[in-house]
Amino acid sequence: MAKIGMIGAGSWGTALALLCDKNGHEVTIWSIMKDEVKMLRTKRQHETKLPGVILPEKIEITNDLKKAMMDKDVLVLAVPSAFTRSTARSMKAFLKPGQLIVNVAKGIEEHTMLTLSEIIEEELPEAEVAVMSGPSHAEEVGIGLPTNIVVSAHKKAVAEYLQEIFMSPVFRVYTNPDILGVELGGSLKNVIALAAGAADGLGYGDNTKAALITRGIAEITRLGVAMGAKVETFNGLTGIGDLIVTCASRHSRNRKAGYLIGQGYTMDEAMKEVKMVVEGVYSAKAAMELAVKYEVEMPIVEQVNKVLFENKSAKEAVAELMLRDKKVENSTLVWEA
Repeated sequence: MAKIGMIGAGSWGTALALLCDKNGHEVTIWSIMKDEVKMLRTKRQHETKLPGVILPEKIEITNDLKKAMMDKDVLVLAVPSAFTRSTARSMKAFLKPGQLIVNVAKGIEEHTMLTLSEIIEEELPEAEVAVMSGPSHAEEVGIGLPTNIVVSAHKKAVAEYLQEIFMSPVFRVYTNPDILGVELGGSLKNVIALAAGAADGLGYGDNTKAALITRGIAEITRLGVAMGAKVETFNGLTGIGDLIVTCASRHSRNRKAGYLIGQGYTMDEAMKEVKMVVEGVYSAKAAMELAVKYEVEMPIVEQVNKVLFENKSAKEAVAELMLRDKKVENSTLVWEA
């Protein structure tokens, strides 16, 4: 049995807390919001983000960060990406040297262009940082539907330890040494999902979505490899797997926001309607900055940025993507004659 502090009580944090409890671990959930703590304590469920998923009484819920962190074998950082740095900074006062922290949020920080594990390592250099990512909607994990996911760390032993903690009959965990690729796949797919949702909102069909998914993973892979990640990672769960589920699922907040934008909503209106953090909006600018820095062509990401931040219509963006100069599909393949 491990002692686990779940830092963040949104849908993903709540679902993972229940999973860990069922695996026989001792779990404490922390939230900065007193109303959220009160709701979880009294209702034993997150009524707005994960209704119907009941937390057993033995899971402790607190807004005392020190209490949530003390004497824990693993801290799971499950706050939205925009709050990763501020939360890590708050954790510093109570952190023991060598503390294992596994980040489960997905995103890239604007301007610094750092992945979330890099942010945590910058704020908490004394910690051992790992990441977990993959096609894993909290709504399905919370009710025990079969899910496959990837855990990555700098040390093989750390990844295997976390694999043992999270693995269950309905939650299969793979290990992968490519921590950068795992994070980039999980973060950049949210940007492509906004485009896929916008295509749905415009009334386009399966052909359009399949094209966005296929060309989207090509963009993500190009950038990832240029940054030093491994191409094999993007062919796996945290690459094409996570991209498919985020572009297609009714649970996807990024797809839903994109859908609303395709219907004519502004970015701000869409985010308010979704009522949850839309990670792709925060990652879109960083993705474009990375594309420029590494001189990688990312036309879908470019058009998403123009729709989000330059008031370009989604229909115009799709038209521009379709009318780009003729290309070969894969530059590594050569003609025999």
